[in-house]
Amino acid sequence: MEPDPPVEDQWYVTATSTKSEEPSRVLKQGDTFGVFDRHGDIFQAGPNGEGELTQHGLYHEGTRFLSHWELRVNGQRPILLSSTIKQDNSLLVVDMTTPDLYRGGHLLIPKSSIHIFRSVVLWEQARYEHLRFVNYGEQPVDLIIELLFAADYRDIFEVRGVHRSRRGTLLPATVGEDFVVLGYEGLDRKTRRTKICFDWRPQSLDGTRMASTLRLASRESRHLHLSLYCITGEENPRRCDYYQAMASVGSAMAALDAQVAKVFTSNEEFNDWLQHSGADLDMLITQTPEGPYPYAGVPWYSTPFGRDGIITALQTLWIRPGLAKGVLAYLAKQQADHYDPAQDAEPGKILHETRSGEMAALGEIPFSRYYGTVDATPLFIMLAGCYYRRTGDVAFIETIWPNIERALEWIDRYGDSDGDGFVEYSRHSANGLVQQGWKDSTDSVFHADGSLAQGPIALCEVQGYVYMAKRLAAELADMQGFKEQAQRLLREAETLKRRFNEAFWVESLGTYALALDGDKRPCQVRTSNAGHALFTGIADPDRAERVVEALVGKESFTGWGVRTVAESEARYNPMSYHNGTVWPHDNAILAAGMARYGFKYEAMILLDGLFESSIFLELRRLPELFCGFPRLPGQGPTLYPVACSPQAWASGAVFQLIQACLGVTFAPEKPQIRFSHPRLPRYIEWMRIEDLRFGDQTIDLMLRRHANDVAINVERKEGDIEVAIVV
Repeated sequence: MEPDPPVEDQWYVTATSTKSEEPSRVLKQGDTFGVFDRHGDIFQAGPNGEGELTQHGLYHEGTRFLSHWELRVNGQRPILLSSTIKQDNSLLVVDMTTPDLYRGGHLLIPKSSIHIFRSVVLWEQARYEHLRFVNYGEQPVDLIIELLFAADYRDIFEVRGVHRSRRGTLLPATVGEDFVVLGYEGLDRKTRRTKICFDWRPQSLDGTRMASTLRLASRESRHLHLSLYCITGEENPRRCDYYQAMASVGSAMAALDAQVAKVFTSNEEFNDWLQHSGADLDMLITQTPEGPYPYAGVPWYSTPFGRDGIITALQTLWIRPGLAKGVLAYLAKQQADHYDPAQDAEPGKILHETRSGEMAALGEIPFSRYYGTVDATPLFIMLAGCYYRRTGDVAFIETIWPNIERALEWIDRYGDSDGDGFVEYSRHSANGLVQQGWKDSTDSVFHADGSLAQGPIALCEVQGYVYMAKRLAAELADMQGFKEQAQRLLREAETLKRRFNEAFWVESLGTYALALDGDKRPCQVRTSNAGHALFTGIADPDRAERVVEALVGKESFTGWGVRTVAESEARYNPMSYHNGTVWPHDNAILAAGMARYGFKYEAMILLDGLFESSIFLELRRLPELFCGFPRLPGQGPTLYPVACSPQAWASGAVFQLIQACLGVTFAPEKPQIRFSHPRLPRYIEWMRIEDLRFGDQTIDLMLRRHANDVAINVERKEGDIEVAIVV
């Protein structure tokens, strides 16, 4: 049978050459983020922001509040010398100079005479900018400083490529002596404004341009400061200056840093990967009323996602448990309490994503509060159980226990709608997601001949999540004295494990099927999904080795990581979003599963691949995904054109990989930190873990690699905490 033709996916992120020609610079703080070019400017493809849209802009709550921002000196764009994001992601720093500047055919200012320093910081829905001009020439100069600007107020989904038949109205600019306000009246009846403030009085200012003349003597320098505020409705954002914004960002980052254990190694390149990954997580974390929450990624997913937030919290639970508590509290608050097919919502179901832009408010997209995910609900229970194992925080578990029970009820009543013991999904919303697992492209679930599976669909990995969720929920029930409920959950989990291994195992492939379709036919396709059965423990031990062999075999492993779909399969495409690419978070989960079944060597193969790929990437930043082409000598991984970077669960991957190789677990009843068959890769001689917290207790550990094992020494301990090693 021939594969089905490509299926239109209305939420597909379009890719064009202009979106990926030049590396971008990304800043994020709270609900505001910016994507700039290396100069710190914002450009669209056409003149004055018209024509083809790019992802560049300053965004707040899902809307682009600044679509054009361009610095010119004497009518020319400065020459870039260097551009970098500070290691903690707090600041964009750019060094530039001027080209040869002429007037009337005569050289007025020779190139490299003027140094231009630019720095940008985001704080509380505003961009603060510092410009410094220094004249290193021997003659005084007159510099005409221009800033060109525009705001198109496009929803992030418009920028992604979704067409709108109608838009709101751009408002006339309001111009003062040292400020200008741009505005937009949306179809949602919300007014959005961008207020641009200057700390000097420009000589010329209107709704698209600011111009000022600076006269600089030889060796003289001048400093200019400006700010841009994103304002919705009647908001009156708190104004501060550049230096106050810098101080506030620093204080917020220090507070985050104090809650996280630190990991250092003998390998400086590995340390760079660790430090940049941690900094990316810090940047993506947003403080909600319920606590910290990692937004999924910039630019397309800078908002709370249930699945992404949970997996990121699981990845980093061993070093930053406070993040898991924030994720659980937020998702408990957002848990569905009624049936709403337009939002794919059912009582007890955990959120997929929430959006606050104009299109979400109008219902043009279903994601204002959308529940079209089959896995977030069991993952929520998993995270709650793992959080208790990590912290022993009985009081918090008791506060969310009603949410856990409602999630369990959703699994049995709505998740398993046909009563066959497996959790399936099908779309109820007219324009929601067709596929509702983590591989949510429309063409991601298919049979061996390439034909698309028809629902309701029971995914391989979801059955594992449900199995682990019920086992962990049983522990939580038992801890609270609900013995009968605990025993029932354990029986249900064991029944599911037996039936899963009967229904999903494909002997001819030596692995588990991707899914069961609506007729209970297995999708006999080699995918990375099978590795999630190892992660959750639902796989039979006598089948684990064959699953591992399939994952690290040449059809699936590229040298950088495991592909989502093996190259032998009908819909394999190394450039497809979910059908052949390599996802760092997926590989971290696979490594954790391999380690769980004792395959530490194979787990370290995946660690090696991702570490070595990070060496080729700017800022050591693993993107959301990269292409699944085989690794070639001397070449890095092939980038996917519209991948989010940074992405929360890609940033969290390194921490889950370390935990898998070290076998780190926690026993709250002792309390005890356990290392099961710890291993370190060949390029790390030692690893130091500082400020590893267990409640009020803290410990520092030094791990040293030997020929056949790892030695662990306690260097500092505050409190009665044990360290146990299983070899």
